Amino acid sequence: MAQIGFDEVTKVYEDGTEAVRAVDLTIDDGTLMVLVGPSGCGKTTLLRMVAGLEEITGGSIRLGDAVINDVEAKNRDLAMVFQNYALYPHMTCYDNMAFGLKLRKVPRKEIDRRVRETARTLGLEDQLTKKPRALSGGQRQRVAMGRAIVREPQAFLMDEPLSNLDAKLRVQMRTEISRIQRDLGTTMIYVTHDQTEAMTMGDRVAVMNRGVLQQVDAPQDMYDRPANLFVAGFIGSPAMNMVDVVLRRSEGGGSVEFAGTSLRVPEETFQQRPALAARDGSRVVLGIRPEDIEDPQFINDRLEGSDIRVVVDIREAMGSEVYVHFGVEAPPVITDDTIDLAADAELLPEVDGGAQTSFVARLNPRTSAQRGQPITLQVDNRRLHFFDRDTGEAI
Repeated sequence: MAQIGFDEVTKVYEDGTEAVRAVDLTIDDGTLMVLVGPSGCGKTTLLRMVAGLEEITGGSIRLGDAVINDVEAKNRDLAMVFQNYALYPHMTCYDNMAFGLKLRKVPRKEIDRRVRETARTLGLEDQLTKKPRALSGGQRQRVAMGRAIVREPQAFLMDEPLSNLDAKLRVQMRTEISRIQRDLGTTMIYVTHDQTEAMTMGDRVAVMNRGVLQQVDAPQDMYDRPANLFVAGFIGSPAMNMVDVVLRRSEGGGSVEFAGTSLRVPEETFQQRPALAARDGSRVVLGIRPEDIEDPQFINDRLEGSDIRVVVDIREAMGSEVYVHFGVEAPPVITDDTIDLAADAELLPEVDGGAQTSFVARLNPRTSAQRGQPITLQVDNRRLHFFDRDTGEAI
């Protein structure tokens, strides 16, 4: 087991593409670190550099106390699991799991012990004599994991291992991977595009965009205190609502104004975010999470200056909750971060200067909100987020 460290790690391809830019990151021994970000953000490139499958342009990677930049991939004592399983179709599950150990000339009894112990951990004891074609997708992925586990490496590297599974099986497998990592106590780097996997699995999460590390934090801390607009919009589902506002400071608190609405900003918010006081009268980006908007009839604690009057455009009943989509009469926030977020969601960024911004609220399933009807909603103004319009950094 070992700590993994990145010191100013950079990757530039021959055509000049800078895939990874000066990444500094330390992953403590026994930690499950999730690298998450949109396609092309550099997360898989970073993983492949750890594995030795990509050369490093600059900086260094440490495994324990040793720098491994020039160590061949086969000698790095790391085990990698890919999204396509990569099992040998002509071999049984047992032989697939044992193959790497046989190449390393591990004694037969030791191979048998490791394979059977790992099969028991993964619930594969009854599948060892079967070939991959006789297994389900989840079982194949467990065999691929088992092949990595039996090697007893210093760290595991997982490259979107669940992307080929259906939604129900993904939920089951991410729980199993978390359990296995905890039981083994081995360092793991897990790459995914799915922020739900990142939030539910990681001890710590590292968000990347355009090759740059945006924020590294515990999942809940990242959700509660995103470092910038990109992290705020990427972490959380549905995504955070963002709108351009004017911030006003007044005795006992303040307010934000947009689309004919004024929301009160409590004094505690200014105390928690001292830099806000200097923004009096300035335009900033306001962030509101959908779960911080509710139908007032289901709220016992009514908040002063927290109501917004909207007309429902779309109502999505999810069973345990209702998503309500509506527009506010304010221009959308257009920055490099929000354009990247729109591209990742395969949406066209609203760069035409339109006068309306789309919002989503996550409401109680018994809400009376109906499509085409006006409704008053309450914003939890104690949980507002603020960002600089020019830099995108959190205030």
